Amino acid sequence: MRHGDKINNLSRTASHRKALLSNLAIALVTNKRIVTTLAKAKALRTYVEPLITKTKKNETKEQIMHNHRLVYSYLQNKEAIKELFTVIAPKVAGRPGGYTRIIKLGRRLGDNAETALIELVDFNEIYTKGTEKAASTTKRTRRAGGSRKKTEAEAKAPDAGQVQPVAEANVEEVPGADKEKSGE
Repeated sequence: MRHGDKINNLSRTASHRKALLSNLAIALVTNKRIVTTLAKAKALRTYVEPLITKTKKNETKEQIMHNHRLVYSYLQNKEAIKELFTVIAPKVAGRPGGYTRIIKLGRRLGDNAETALIELVDFNEIYTKGTEKAASTTKRTRRAGGSRKKTEAEAKAPDAGQVQPVAEANVEEVPGADKEKSGE
């Protein structure tokens, strides 16, 4: 029984699986998209997304060096790590997660295996053509608390630039104004 066993072993030993995922991650970082089997793409997503998250958390010099060493322990490729920290990290700085996209391609002719394209989301020119915005480092959450507080504050204190509606009771009636409206 494999109750609670969430790792996909990919029919490989632990060392073979580690080498496979490391090589796939290096290829994904350097090429920005690769074609592989669907099972390998899903396993690669869980392997590479935490590494990309580690590249974003850089406040001090010691933390940057520490994250470089952590990522190097997974990838062992200096060119891929340089690409990850200098090119990919600034582009995904504003994204709260979900750095990869898996697109199913169909079945392979030789062995009928399901193939898929796995790519880095921010490096697809087709999808990101209309949304060219600078990456912001503000934290975004999906909770409703922040937006609710903002709307309550706006309701209590209206902007100074807004025109306040005038009550109808204070408006003086001009004689003959109703005739102009009716067109007489």
